[in-house]
Amino acid sequence: SAELTEAINSMFEYYSHSYVCYAYLSDVRSSNQDGPPWEFWFQHSKWHSRGWTLQELIAPKTLIFMSEDWTRLGTKNELAPLLELIENMPPTSVLRFEKDFSETSVAQRMSWASKRGTTRVEDEAYCLFGLFGINMPTLYGEGRNAFYRLQEAIMSTSSDMSLLAWASEHPASQTS
Repeated sequence: SAELTEAINSMFEYYSHSYVCYAYLSDVRSSNQDGPPWEFWFQHSKWHSRGWTLQELIAPKTLIFMSEDWTRLGTKNELAPLLELIENMPPTSVLRFEKDFSETSVAQRMSWASKRGTTRVEDEAYCLFGLFGINMPTLYGEGRNAFYRLQEAIMSTSSDMSLLAWASEHPASQTS
């Protein structure tokens, strides 16, 4: 629908204009519980493998991570070094807004998303619109063509040819 397309195309902007965002990580135990420290659970959270959460990570200036029992784990700024250590995460300088994410190559931004998955194959492309400043219609049912359309849109707005240089080891979408 037109409303869904508008919402998907605006999502990154919504996050970037928010005063604060919260990421509730239902699979992260706080240090108040027995077992490994929260950092262990944080590094292995499904949140880091979901396609749609990449824009939640990059867009807002203030992002607060919460554990399964709503214990505050820290902000994106505070946890930036740990986030950078987690595979395919943006660098600390991007997470702390010391460097604008748009200054990174297209290939680098694609690599941040390469091991993230979505439930619907089209969402592999749709969840990246904001990361590349792309606004285009969503056509659920188009399958892999969504990603090809995204690449064409990126090529039409950017002279960065690194788009053709990135690779993914992630063969298929698996999570939302």
